Amino acid sequence: MKRKSFELALSGIASAIAALFLTLGTLNSYLLMTGYLFGTFAVMLPLARQFPWGSAMTYVASSLLSLLFGSIGYFWRLLPFLVFFGLHPVFNYFQVKKRWNRVVCFIVKAVWFDVMLYLVWRFVFGMMTNFPVLDAYMPWIMFPVGILLFYPYDYMMFRCQMSVDALVSRIRRR
Repeated sequence: MKRKSFELALSGIASAIAALFLTLGTLNSYLLMTGYLFGTFAVMLPLARQFPWGSAMTYVASSLLSLLFGSIGYFWRLLPFLVFFGLHPVFNYFQVKKRWNRVVCFIVKAVWFDVMLYLVWRFVFGMMTNFPVLDAYMPWIMFPVGILLFYPYDYMMFRCQMSVDALVSRIRRR
């Protein structure tokens, strides 16, 4: 029973942190990437104690709370977190826990990242721009550049998860 209550408490705190930063990020465009980053770190908090369901609860609750607190008008700004950044730490957790093939997982995650970039380009920036030449060639530019940018991002997320694990291991339950 104590384990479940600790999981709920840690998930609740992480959800509040993620919802706060996601809401600030969607309401203020200068803080948007900071909101994604801290939202991703908050999803990592329950994973530090091997609580994947707690992390999933954090992802869902923070997304809903962020929408409730005013991001519904700027839903398109929250789209990258909903599609990729919020779920990426959970996928990394299962990759390490289940010892899945690293190369196959990297390819799946890189394609997933590129699809997220394409969706953001198509449904967010594509509606704002009207350059047919740019729209025609952007996927051919975006996919290789996205894969090159994803490799250091994925490496850094694994390193950040190890840092979060070290910080959360200091929390003592009574």
